[in-house]
Amino acid sequence: MKPSDLDLLNSVSEPAFHPDGSRAVVSVQRPDFSADAYVGQLWNVRLDGGEPQRITRGFNDAAPRFSPDGATLAFLRSGPGDRPQLFAMPAGGGEPVQLTDRRLGVSWFRFSPDSAQIVFSSREPEHGRYGTVDGVSPGAEDPRLITTFNYRMNGAGYSRDKRVQAFVLTVPGLTDEPFIKPAGRAAVDAGTPGVNGGNGLPEILQLTSFDADVQNPVFSADGTHVLFSAALHPEADTDLVTDVYAIPATGGGQPLRLSNLGTGSRLAASDPVQSLDGKWLYYLAQDLTESGLDFVARNTALYAAPALDPASAVRLTDPATMDLSGGGIVPDGADAVLVLNLNRGSSELLRVQARGTVSTLISGPRMVTGAAAADSGAVVVTFTDQDTAGDVAAVDPASPGNLRVLTAFSAALHSVTTVQPLQEETHGSADGYPVHGWVVVPAGEGPHPVLLNIHGGPFSQYGWGLFDEAQVYAAAGYAVVMCNPRGSASYGQEHGRAIKEAMGTVDLQDVLGFLEGVLASHPELDAGRLGVMGGSYGGYLTAWTIAQDHRFTAAVVERGFLDPLSFIGSSDIGWFFSEAYTGNDPERVLAQSPFAQVDKVRTPALVIHSEEDLRCPVEQAQRYYTALKLRNIPTGLLLFPGENHELSRSGTPWHRRQRFEHILDWWARWLPTPANTAAESMADDGEPATAGV
Repeated sequence: MKPSDLDLLNSVSEPAFHPDGSRAVVSVQRPDFSADAYVGQLWNVRLDGGEPQRITRGFNDAAPRFSPDGATLAFLRSGPGDRPQLFAMPAGGGEPVQLTDRRLGVSWFRFSPDSAQIVFSSREPEHGRYGTVDGVSPGAEDPRLITTFNYRMNGAGYSRDKRVQAFVLTVPGLTDEPFIKPAGRAAVDAGTPGVNGGNGLPEILQLTSFDADVQNPVFSADGTHVLFSAALHPEADTDLVTDVYAIPATGGGQPLRLSNLGTGSRLAASDPVQSLDGKWLYYLAQDLTESGLDFVARNTALYAAPALDPASAVRLTDPATMDLSGGGIVPDGADAVLVLNLNRGSSELLRVQARGTVSTLISGPRMVTGAAAADSGAVVVTFTDQDTAGDVAAVDPASPGNLRVLTAFSAALHSVTTVQPLQEETHGSADGYPVHGWVVVPAGEGPHPVLLNIHGGPFSQYGWGLFDEAQVYAAAGYAVVMCNPRGSASYGQEHGRAIKEAMGTVDLQDVLGFLEGVLASHPELDAGRLGVMGGSYGGYLTAWTIAQDHRFTAAVVERGFLDPLSFIGSSDIGWFFSEAYTGNDPERVLAQSPFAQVDKVRTPALVIHSEEDLRCPVEQAQRYYTALKLRNIPTGLLLFPGENHELSRSGTPWHRRQRFEHILDWWARWLPTPANTAAESMADDGEPATAGV
């Protein structure tokens, strides 16, 4: 796979399953170089076979959802440079009808049980900001007085002046005569009943106006209330606790708290949903302990409570061994739900009953990314594995892992490139601890140079999905080594919490131990030509590694957590993240800081960062790059304007392509291969010889 093949990566949304179980609808999206944006449309996938069919032709159509009666298909649509808006169309086909025109777009929606209404979430801008007053540009807005820890979020910017709120609208007749805006004499009669401002859009009721973000609002089973999660408690600015609430769907009334009642715990609760019969309330939660801040490697568990007695909630899954952070909750019948569990680099589909019985529907070498259940009990999923960036499959409940794949959305990718397989391996760390991971070996005879890739998080994971990074580097002639050291997710809480206040200890041992095990078992790899690279926490551990170990020819340090001290005041999460991971003892913090040990670095290192990164702010990269430069370490600082912490995953297509090209240029300089040898890769001062395409 080459950087120019990025536009062949078709990702697939969570499926919308028609209630009769006959078909599913998904959004298929891909990066588009021509538009320098992500484009996507809705596709119809029949369970009885046949080729999938594209059913919409919008620029970017996403998040499809059928109404419970099966008559309506709603989704989010955005045009080039526009915010997503809510649209709906007859489920049997027809022209989509626009339902919203929100200034900052719509991010989430769900139907009411009777299919007559939709609850959705959208940011509500403070008056005078974000274009709400003509002639007041962003640079001319009033100053912001900050008095809280939480006031910015990566990808969103300032957040307290545009809180996410919940809204309700009535679904209009989709086959009625289209709205015709009154003109001339008719326009004298102001206001048209049932529409918003006389523009043909439905009237919208704002349900909430809290100084907090309202997440994932859904209707209760009887349609009388809307459930959501939010941090409405007085200490919300000094902890990470969130609660599940209910509020009347007609507006008015005070929110009723439904979680953190009588459990003796402080939970970060989310994703509430009632069983289809309304008897059970389910939600996901992490136990933050008494402090409300102990988030490190806290696995997500499923909770259930009788709807009439939410204080008697019970935890249905064990967070010590299971982590349900892979997705939300899907009701399945009267007393069961579907959830996604992260397990050793995979994402499994589980069915959990209200009384606690857990059964596995899908396991094995794949990442289930979404699931839906029909009234008939049939289940469809979307997934990725080492061969596909996203496809749809029907589930055989009698055989875990036995999927009937219904689509081939990665066929175009396979037609132009060879996807190299993942080789699963386990090797011992310095203390004998087993470290699990994968190797991707390039085609052809060796010896191949090796790139040790380190994931972010740190409570994240490498897994069984098709990974563009590994494929691009393998196509350029590099063996790619990836593992999940202690600190990673999907191996239990003890594994994840092993590096709390001990970063750069056993995690460094683990990645080096896994690398050494791979080199010992693969004679086709060149142990004398090694590179190391990673982003975010992976950038941290890369920078830490080259300060402690000098076996690597070169490194790439990307969007790194490089100085825990300055991170506290500059990152959106710095006020709690640094102390939780590196502690608050000054000497111990410095003993875990790559920046404090930069004088030990002898390895050439390319530093990559995004200018709008609020998670690991750009000052982390600038100061680290300058320190390397002052010490005459070969380096370069590659900065991407307009991008945030998510550049490598969801940055603009051209920037993602250019990022790959610059990284390959760097490796061509220090670890050239027959497939990656540039006549002029980088000048001696680390500056690119060309700016890229």
